[in-house]
Amino acid sequence: MDNKRVKVRFAPSPTGWLHIGGARTALFNWLFAKANGGEFILRIEDTDRERSKKEFEEGILSGLKWLGLEWDELIRQSERREVYKEYLEQLIASKAAYYCFCTKEELEGAREGMVVSGLPPKYSGRCRALTDAEIEGKKRAGAKNVIRFKMPEKKVIFKDTIRGTVTFDAALFGDQVIAKSLIEPLYNFANVVDDSEMQITHVIRGEEHLANTPRQILIAEALGLASPSFAHIPLILNPDRSKMSKRFADVALKDYISGGYLPDAMFNFLAFLGWHPREDKDIMSRNELVKEFELERVQKAGAVFNIEKLNWLNSHYINRLSSEEFTELAQKYLPDDWKFTNTMAESVRSRVKNLGEVKDLASFYFNLPNYDKAILLWKKMPPAAAEANLSNIAKILEGIDNLSFTKENLEKILIEKTKDLPKGEVFWPLRVALSGAEKSPTPFEIMEALGKIESLDRIMRAINKLRE
Repeated sequence: MDNKRVKVRFAPSPTGWLHIGGARTALFNWLFAKANGGEFILRIEDTDRERSKKEFEEGILSGLKWLGLEWDELIRQSERREVYKEYLEQLIASKAAYYCFCTKEELEGAREGMVVSGLPPKYSGRCRALTDAEIEGKKRAGAKNVIRFKMPEKKVIFKDTIRGTVTFDAALFGDQVIAKSLIEPLYNFANVVDDSEMQITHVIRGEEHLANTPRQILIAEALGLASPSFAHIPLILNPDRSKMSKRFADVALKDYISGGYLPDAMFNFLAFLGWHPREDKDIMSRNELVKEFELERVQKAGAVFNIEKLNWLNSHYINRLSSEEFTELAQKYLPDDWKFTNTMAESVRSRVKNLGEVKDLASFYFNLPNYDKAILLWKKMPPAAAEANLSNIAKILEGIDNLSFTKENLEKILIEKTKDLPKGEVFWPLRVALSGAEKSPTPFEIMEALGKIESLDRIMRAINKLRE
């Protein structure tokens, strides 16, 4: 690392929602900046007027804030059109770029001809030799045009921090379109200008941008600008190592937020997607990650998106919340008329992988299902035995005052008073009577959460079912 202060950028286009892949790129940039005492710039690449939407930009900003990735500076490319115009004019004046008037039909015809001839398809260079007079004449005639960069036919060699030395043959590229007009720059051109003007030292981005790098290096050379260091992080893959699917990794970050994942869990999970610490760890705090993050420890191979790992991490962070914090967060995922208490929350917490599951896990507290009486029976016990055991429990509960109606006290009393009976035949019917389900928290947790009156009412409903 040289003495120049580290400055990185995350440069999303607001043409869609922020996805997991983009969030990971932002996180790696943020970690690298923090690890090296540098700056993290957020640059909104919104020069595509038709596809850029304000709601997508707001989604990017809110997603990064949710992850805790605060930026040092926010820049929008749409506010820099005059800057790009100056650089485009400089390229045109130096003959490193030129106006191209070829129609789509002409370009497609030329492309097909190259393919038939066994040549790599690229722009033929047809408009390279136009004179200034010819260009002006075509413009006056209203001919549509774009601006192409005159690609030098040479090899481009650069060092990628993750991938080592990379070589491209620019002779295969053809002259690239870099702008639709002087005030409508395209990605590769605007990217070069911004990285230089913003003094970006390191470009950390996805592997899919690797092929753009030699083009950007050549544009920078033509403008007399220095290029930053490059690091291309691996693709995110499905568990079977196929390209990431929309089912998991290509889902918008907002869907994971609304699904009930915690920011600390997602932060931890994304940090391990393609990077690993020195020691064998699965859980690291933000501060630990900042202290240990190095680009050299980013892997070349694709990073597998493991939803089970994310769920496990989320469960870990959920279980670290205080009872009050968990209850408050969970309430946001429940209907407004459900008064979710700490006792209810604690009874289901150990089974929660994400907060979006709380509604289903806790619904029996608010709406007892209309269950089949057959599930009240433990194994092959007769209905009469289940009825008798529930009736006995009801009598015991009636003798316990409201203040003593706690999980610990109920468990102690009921186990003692039914010790001569098979536990399954006592507590299975009781748990089903209280929850209406085969899987639920313990009957003692449920009764404390429901209270004495509701608990007895549900037990009596179960007894009536058995009598039918």
